[in-house]
Amino acid sequence: MSERIIMRTGEALIAGGSAGTAAEPEVIIGELDGPVGTAIATMTAGQVSGHTRVFAILNTDIQVRPVTLMTSKVTVKNSRYTNILMGTVQAAIANGVLDAVRAGDIPKEKANDLGIIVSVWLNPSVATDDNLDHRILFDIHRKAMSTAIHKAMNNKPDIDWLLENQEKVIHKYFQMGLDGKI
Repeated sequence: MSERIIMRTGEALIAGGSAGTAAEPEVIIGELDGPVGTAIATMTAGQVSGHTRVFAILNTDIQVRPVTLMTSKVTVKNSRYTNILMGTVQAAIANGVLDAVRAGDIPKEKANDLGIIVSVWLNPSVATDDNLDHRILFDIHRKAMSTAIHKAMNNKPDIDWLLENQEKVIHKYFQMGLDGKI
């Protein structure tokens, strides 16, 4: 049996498609009988308008394991955005979870004992993009989810890397501010 996983965190930023298709999930992973399970139950029961929490599903009645609760970082205001978030992106998140199990980042024997909370970034511009490529959007969000899980379960980046690279890494928007672009 694998060691107990109280709480792991990870994030990823994956881009590469047209404007608006980038994904930036932030994940919290842990045992269902611990703080992550309590948070999943509380968040599911305590829905918030504009930030509805839903389980990641492959299709309308096929929930993935580990149970994965999605919440949007953006306030959801229209039905087209909702359909993209609760369709293409929801399926991508679910597939990313299964990819992480298949890759061994999540121990298969723990699939029923762990829970995942994912804060999902979906650019609001997708709601007005008549040429949105759903395949690209799906692929990017799927890869971002499996990458975020990989980083969480492997404690990446580790503290040594962070200390070594602290002065070399500059936040994109901080740099844009320094360059007078924001």
